[in-house]
Amino acid sequence: MRTYRELFRTPQFGPFFATSAVQVAASTTSGLALGTLVYAATDSPLLAALSMFGSSLAQMIGATVLMSAADRLPPRAAMTGLALAFGLATAVLAVPGLPLPVVFAIILAEGVVAAVGGGVRYGLLNEVLPKDGYLLGRSVLNMCSGLMQIGGFALGGLLVATLSARGTLLIAAALYLTGAAVARFGLVRRAPRAAGRPSVAETWRINALLWSSGPRRRVYLALWVPNGLIVGCESLFVPYAPEQAGLLFAFAALGMLIGDTLAGRFFARQWRGRLATPLQLLLAVPYLFFAARPALPLAFALAVLASVGFSASLLFQERLMALVPDEFTGQALGLHSSGMLTMQGVAAALAGTVAQWTSPATAMTVMAAASIAVTLALTAAGRRAAGAVDEDGAGPGGCRDPHRTRQVSRRSAPGSGSA
Repeated sequence: MRTYRELFRTPQFGPFFATSAVQVAASTTSGLALGTLVYAATDSPLLAALSMFGSSLAQMIGATVLMSAADRLPPRAAMTGLALAFGLATAVLAVPGLPLPVVFAIILAEGVVAAVGGGVRYGLLNEVLPKDGYLLGRSVLNMCSGLMQIGGFALGGLLVATLSARGTLLIAAALYLTGAAVARFGLVRRAPRAAGRPSVAETWRINALLWSSGPRRRVYLALWVPNGLIVGCESLFVPYAPEQAGLLFAFAALGMLIGDTLAGRFFARQWRGRLATPLQLLLAVPYLFFAARPALPLAFALAVLASVGFSASLLFQERLMALVPDEFTGQALGLHSSGMLTMQGVAAALAGTVAQWTSPATAMTVMAAASIAVTLALTAAGRRAAGAVDEDGAGPGGCRDPHRTRQVSRRSAPGSGSA
């Protein structure tokens, strides 16, 4: 599958796409409104960053205790219920006078629940599309996310300025409810991908299996850490430029859109593995220039250029799918999503702490340098493994022989056929 026309002609991709688009718009609008609200109340870069990205910190809780539900819940019912829950939680956050501990308790609960949502959503995408359509489909979802973020941050900034942050949160709640309606009436009913009841023990068993492979570990770390550190840079946009933060987020989303378009539609298969590391370096290098506190026009340009590098995650996701048995795709993708978002929350907290003691510009530079160091370290580890065949039968890139990898993975998990 190589064209957008083929993609949108695939049954069920249309309503899946619409559901995702509405929920991204809701998340983007509510995040900016909440960050603005908390920063106005506390004057704290750390708390503002945590209010926008702190729910990500709770993702790993969901990933370690609830993620087996991602393959064991009916996808349509799960996506509808989660959208309803987020709509209600966002409406509660708009209540005047809500104590700050209650605000962060709601943010924590959202993160725990969202972990399962990521596994359900991306596992369903893997069912809706044929195997050769996953990269294109995921790139289109990322492009949609970029467009929704551009519009959401721009509109969110306008709404915050004209309506108020609380009014903007109520609009975001309505968007979540719209997403719930689209999921309920647009998606068809499907059986869960795996039999059995979800449990903490089953979640741990499959997570341990996924983590037991050296190539998969390297792919997961590449998906989680370098871009998570750069999200730490983005979490400081509000304290860096309080009046223009919406535009900074919008320009960063534009860069993501450009990168995902290139990776999903134009990168030839033989180049994908070679481009992953350069793209991750591109993601970080522009933020080094924030040490000089660039004027806003240059800051906008740097944000666009850096965010093109987020497309590296598409290339690593394709590699991950080649390494994972079909019956575990929901949990594998959910673990990727949860780990990535958890790292983003950790990075936001770290960036906020550094900014608290130095400045937002200095903190951005520190996070970018850390991202470059991690990318180079992972690349060196992959080169050291070159030519060696690890316990899953995969080569240095982690996916030399995906068919063999799948067979060995199944043999290493007794009873996995009914998991």
